[in-house]
Amino acid sequence: MSIDYSLYLVTDSTTSILGQRDLVKVVEEALEGGVTIVQYRDKTSDTADLIRTAKLLHAVTQKHGVPLLINDRVDVALAINAEGVHIGQDDMDLTTARKLLGEKAIIGVTCSTISEAHTATLGGANYLGIGTMFATPTKQNTKTIIGTAGTRAILEHLAAMTELPHRVATVAIGGINASNVQRVMYQSKSTFRGLDGVAVVSAIIASHSPKDAATRLLELIKSPPPFARPLTRKIKGRTAEELIRKVQNVVKEVGIVVPVCHNMTNTVVQNFAANVAVAIGASPCMANDAGEAEDLAQLGGSLVINMGTPTPDAISNYIRAAQAYNSIGGPVLLDPVGAGGSSLRREAVQKLMAGGYYDIIKGNEFEIMVVLGLSKSQQRGVDSGKSDTSLAEKARLVKKLAARERNVVIMTGPVDVISDGDRTFLIRNGSELLGRITGSGCTLGTTVAAFAAVETGDKLLAALAGILMFEIAAEHAAARPEVNGPGTFVPAFIDVLNTIANQAEAGDSTWLATAKVEAVEAA
Repeated sequence: MSIDYSLYLVTDSTTSILGQRDLVKVVEEALEGGVTIVQYRDKTSDTADLIRTAKLLHAVTQKHGVPLLINDRVDVALAINAEGVHIGQDDMDLTTARKLLGEKAIIGVTCSTISEAHTATLGGANYLGIGTMFATPTKQNTKTIIGTAGTRAILEHLAAMTELPHRVATVAIGGINASNVQRVMYQSKSTFRGLDGVAVVSAIIASHSPKDAATRLLELIKSPPPFARPLTRKIKGRTAEELIRKVQNVVKEVGIVVPVCHNMTNTVVQNFAANVAVAIGASPCMANDAGEAEDLAQLGGSLVINMGTPTPDAISNYIRAAQAYNSIGGPVLLDPVGAGGSSLRREAVQKLMAGGYYDIIKGNEFEIMVVLGLSKSQQRGVDSGKSDTSLAEKARLVKKLAARERNVVIMTGPVDVISDGDRTFLIRNGSELLGRITGSGCTLGTTVAAFAAVETGDKLLAALAGILMFEIAAEHAAARPEVNGPGTFVPAFIDVLNTIANQAEAGDSTWLATAKVEAVEAA
């Protein structure tokens, strides 16, 4: 029997979710909207009530040709002849459940770790309920909240297993709704396999129209997210030389298009960032209220989220804005400033990563390590500090994060590292004066984001072009005779950025002669 796990509905009979409505009617509406499998979950009713409701639900699911599974209660499943059960790590063991229900029964197992997934697969589970994906009102235990990164790791392990008794299906669960389902499907996908579906609860059960909610969710599940690179657009170079030759046109295009660069950043760097944006040919917009994001996203520009001031209100606004741009495929750059400076900032990073998709993540070594979940030590302010990490290891970490998030990652430093999870490069341009002024990293983010708004086909090329323009301009500015230190460097730097933009418009690419980019093999 072939089972479609695409849209898996888990019921919730609590008043806070179901209200005063009839569960059976809600499920039937959801089935009419396209739900492909149903799990009846009720942890509070007594056995007689469970069996009564399960029978009514089974009659409805059978009418629609959809399997009904019972959460935990094998006895109830047997009583109504349900198609199967779903069991958690603390419920009846898989072997006993299979013995009682028989080989034809569908049995799913909750898994939040690779070990649990491995054991359940070898034990003969038909599918795995992987999660918790995101925190929910009923699931706040951070040990079981694994996000897309944890889900992807489990999928990679399953793909690598050679002793599979059969192909086990996979369903993600926990906090999934219409605002994040496409991102869940997209970012969870490993090289060789993706999710077979998603399990939802309140997104359908709490909806005023379960049918419409189910229809919309299924449409989203079956279609790629707007921010995913279209398959018809191919990368524009694999070698450093090929990409450098494309940079001039990207710089020129910024001046032609004049993309809006929406900055959500701290007040310390707003003026500097705005000046840099104008100098390179973009149109800056400094707006920290997410209420403007939906309208601004329609302008075809990009969004910079600079985590300089991570208050609860700010984080909420950042996430709402990211989702507004995600919904139409507008590029979003995340700059996790000072990510390791405090526990509050680490928590902010976790919330931001769970709340949206970021086409580009830019940070220093320490910040990238925090996003990867590898750094536990405290960062000193917003600076990376002295590093003893080799370039080879930095390249490996950047590539790993880019592959995990399916985006572009930039690690700034004396030598910058950039990767899209496939191509990885080192960039040796820049000036030490950039490290002696406030906001250089923030304004690099503004520059790169502006380029991402015009070069949407190859995000790595967009990021590389932005970095080269920014850092070569810094070199030229630092070499000017009137520049004696940080105070005289900033105006000269802005002047040179504008000069390069004008050169590009005139077709002069001589400024690129000093580009220092090299490919690196990152394991």
